[in-house]
Amino acid sequence: MIYRSKAPLRIGLAGGGTDVSPYCDLYGGAILNASISLYAYASIELLSENTIIIEAKDRNETVTYLKTESLPIDGKLDLAKGVYNHIVREYGNLSSGFRLTTFVDAPAGSGLGTSSTLMVAILGAFAEWLQLPLGEYDMAHKAYQIERVEMAMAGGKQDQYAATFGGVNFMEFYEGDRVIVNPLRVKSKNLCELENNLLLYFTATSRLSSTIIEAQSQNVLDKNQQSIEAMHQLKEQARMMKEALLKGKIDDIGAILDFGFRYKKQMAKGISNTSMDELYETALKAGATGGKITGAGGGGFMMFYCPGNTNYRVKEALSKYAGDFRSFQFTEQGLFTWSI
Repeated sequence: MIYRSKAPLRIGLAGGGTDVSPYCDLYGGAILNASISLYAYASIELLSENTIIIEAKDRNETVTYLKTESLPIDGKLDLAKGVYNHIVREYGNLSSGFRLTTFVDAPAGSGLGTSSTLMVAILGAFAEWLQLPLGEYDMAHKAYQIERVEMAMAGGKQDQYAATFGGVNFMEFYEGDRVIVNPLRVKSKNLCELENNLLLYFTATSRLSSTIIEAQSQNVLDKNQQSIEAMHQLKEQARMMKEALLKGKIDDIGAILDFGFRYKKQMAKGISNTSMDELYETALKAGATGGKITGAGGGGFMMFYCPGNTNYRVKEALSKYAGDFRSFQFTEQGLFTWSI
């Protein structure tokens, strides 16, 4: 038997960073995001021998172990090993050796939630194999618990929920890891117009998001008023984005993104840099009305809102830089698992 799963990556449209503790515990956070047609995949193939093989095809990395109760967390494909260790600890030793194969459609550190989405996909493949009775909230919370608590990897909460639920969601984050996912009923024509007018641009760089997130969290602990006020404004941006989408005011989204871009840079050092600022200003001069850095910042993907047919001019203006554009569509479905 082979047990498979796929989970969608996401773009954050508003509120980015307010899902990170301790801000969301103290003040409550709000995020608006949407899953897109780039995925993390995981497959588990049962083996007759007492061996565990983990392969990351997109990274060209493979590790092999004799089947044991716990695999070492040593910097080599740790996400998969963290899920395995959790599964064995919670549900007991597995009945068979296996080969776990993974692939992600975007590079690590790109700002599309790759690591958390991969965590959800791997957990989903194990849940399919073991027939674990996990609902959507259970799956997302368990993925968060493994990555953020058990493995102590810095980051927020939105990615695990976006990958599990799929679709366009307004998410609220509160103290005690309480999360509420509100699916939005956006009219198809409005979602198509948004999809048409958004450009997803890979800056040809990646970054270690944990460094930026740790600085952001420390700013809250230190009561840095500029940083905290910026997060308050980004939470308000999520509400503004929700209203624009539900009321069909799609061309307002550029200004809402620009509003967030200005405040996002005030949350922590390293979120933007001179090259990213130059890309942003070049896009605005070519006709974009706003944009954002996806994820924690510092590199990875940027996104630009281009009303009318200005996306062609923006593409041409950015062609002199080293990055490239990635096509995507919005998706409704989150984590999906099956077996063959």
